[in-house]
Amino acid sequence: MFAAYVTVTVVASVFNGIAAVTYLIGHDYPKAQADMKRVPRSWVPVLGMLLAAGSLGLLAGFAVPLLGTLAAAGLVLYFLGALVAHLRVGSRKLVGWAVFFSTAVAALAVNLGYHW
Repeated sequence: MFAAYVTVTVVASVFNGIAAVTYLIGHDYPKAQADMKRVPRSWVPVLGMLLAAGSLGLLAGFAVPLLGTLAAAGLVLYFLGALVAHLRVGSRKLVGWAVFFSTAVAALAVNLGYHW
């Protein structure tokens, strides 16, 4: 179980960390996504910070298990909000969302399975 916990947590952290960097450096893709979902562009850095906090929180969970659990739960909620944003504008392009959501759910599941 330990190997699965470490692997899934690191993969989820890397995915979300890379996404956070793209949001925080001002890449065009997050801006285009925000425009498509009718989210103010001023939210893009905030969303990037949330992703970064989740990514770092997952890694901090190796030292403080409760922090990792809370970070994983926060990422699950973040991506549920992203799903609502997609559906609100009628977007059916959910493959990327599904990958990120699945890794967040998997990180939460292995975290709960390993620690609690």
